[in-house]
Amino acid sequence: MTPTPLPAPTGHVWFVTGASTGLGRAFVEHALERGHAVAATARDPRRLADLVAIAPDRVAAIGLDVDRPGAADVAVAEAVARFGRLDVVVANAGFGSVGAVEETSDAELRAQFETNFFGAAAVIRAVLPTLRAQGSGAIVAVTSMGGQVSYPGFGSYCASKFALEGLCEALAGEVRGFGIKVLILEPGAFRTAFAGPALRHMPEMAAYGEVVGPTRAFARGMDGTQAGDPRRAAAAVETALEAERTPLRLALGTDAIDAIRAHAEAMLADLAAWEALGRATVYAVG
Repeated sequence: MTPTPLPAPTGHVWFVTGASTGLGRAFVEHALERGHAVAATARDPRRLADLVAIAPDRVAAIGLDVDRPGAADVAVAEAVARFGRLDVVVANAGFGSVGAVEETSDAELRAQFETNFFGAAAVIRAVLPTLRAQGSGAIVAVTSMGGQVSYPGFGSYCASKFALEGLCEALAGEVRGFGIKVLILEPGAFRTAFAGPALRHMPEMAAYGEVVGPTRAFARGMDGTQAGDPRRAAAAVETALEAERTPLRLALGTDAIDAIRAHAEAMLADLAAWEALGRATVYAVG
């Protein structure tokens, strides 16, 4: 049965994936505090009951497994039927994994991409018809500082985030004329469950002990000690979205800003050092 639409909310309507924990939950809590309505999604919507209890008239708990074909379209339709529009779409659902490239099976690599890349892409495609018809809205793609920088042991995870950033950079140019903003969010270490039991650890090979071992230790040790505050991240996103010029990318956290800046500087240094050789590869004239 189609839900009876409520009167238009006084604030905006947010659509958040992966809303049961971590950054997703922080986005929902922040939006509710600001007076917005939220379509909060999770694989098990029962885990969203406490969020619904905060503001039953402004929260819709919707089941969504982004890995399941067609599920995003159904969830978006339910959200629009409930609230009549969408204003901020946060593609947040995802998970991490640790392991060297050789340690990571094809099945694990595909699973990583299925959720982090294809799942996010499905949500983005599902909301675009509504946002285009409105002539407004914003898409927030949650990647990571690992969408710009990759480290030994995080190859699978970072590859999925690099791919999502490439998709969204193109998307931003495609939808700007429709009045739709695209924000690529690049958090560093925030105090979420990312490094908890949900973090997948690949079988260890002795050959990579020295190079990937420190990454494994870092991942296990940071759970519950991360410097980043998820609620401040959510507030920062709204500030960026309300700006006259919303950035394409927003790095959050000192660790993310420092790492991305150092990476960009290293890339520019390599480009300058090898520029002459690169330019010399054109066809000779005459």
